[in-house]
Amino acid sequence: MIQTRGKNSAFRQLYILYSLLSAFVFISPGQAQLPGLNLGATSFLDGLPPPGGPGVYLEQYFQYYNSSRLLDNEGNEVKLPTSGGTFETPQVQTWVMLTQLIYQSHQEILPKGRWGLSLTVPVVVTDVSPNDFIGFQERSYSLGDIFFGPFIQWDPTVGKHGPFFSQRIELDAVFPTGTYDSLKQVNAASNIFSFNPYWAATLFLHPKWNISWRLHYLWNSTNPDTNIQPGQAIHLNFATSVEVLKDRLHMGVNGYYLQQITDSRLNGSPIPDSKESVVGIGPGVLYVFSNKDLLFFNTYFEVEARNRTEGVRLNLRWIHKF
Repeated sequence: MIQTRGKNSAFRQLYILYSLLSAFVFISPGQAQLPGLNLGATSFLDGLPPPGGPGVYLEQYFQYYNSSRLLDNEGNEVKLPTSGGTFETPQVQTWVMLTQLIYQSHQEILPKGRWGLSLTVPVVVTDVSPNDFIGFQERSYSLGDIFFGPFIQWDPTVGKHGPFFSQRIELDAVFPTGTYDSLKQVNAASNIFSFNPYWAATLFLHPKWNISWRLHYLWNSTNPDTNIQPGQAIHLNFATSVEVLKDRLHMGVNGYYLQQITDSRLNGSPIPDSKESVVGIGPGVLYVFSNKDLLFFNTYFEVEARNRTEGVRLNLRWIHKF
């Protein structure tokens, strides 16, 4: 188990137990540290306007996450107690189906900036093995919390060789609407309100070579059932791609970075050494069927995890304009 000292020992034991499954994109257990986050779900050309112009879009995500390591604040592997009296390293598998509806308006409300709305609903299946960890159910299938936010998308700045720079700002909020049971350690919903705005941008270094990023800030309320308030955090998706087939195929590298910047709190008191962090990086591709249909596939291999699981993430994302 984790080495702890002094009067903060109980806080640290409770914290690391609650943090077991907090590494999943857009989901988290109801008593875990940080709520669900966009870690690598978006990647190439992220700052550009919708490819088919203003209108209604469906973005469908399918994600698989597999982890067999749980790390503490110093990067040491943690084993958890089982009902058989042994200590085991948990293997975590999660399947996420996430549906996002986006409306991009024609109306300009700032110079070259058009308003829009985004609504996201996740469905999550989680499996933990071995199946006899104390306090954890083996499998969970449930509805996650709803994300909703207005955004402003700016038209691209165009140079003599085409688009040069494009950006978007979105004010996302996460509402505690998902399936939650305070008696279970594994929940797809977090039972808190979160404010998670971001700035996304794409910069063309060459007509066929671009870099993109999406920088988020996260603030969380207190879970009324556990009196835990997850700390504030920043997280960043980044990607660079090269056009391999004209107007069709992009290939590149994608990644994400998470850093919690304030300690979490239990009953109003800081939980020592509770800040989460992780880095994920890997290859990815984007195939453009038309300006109404795009398909992304991204892989991520996590390193440098602290106070969370560390594993491999696969992400498939389809964008369709109605």
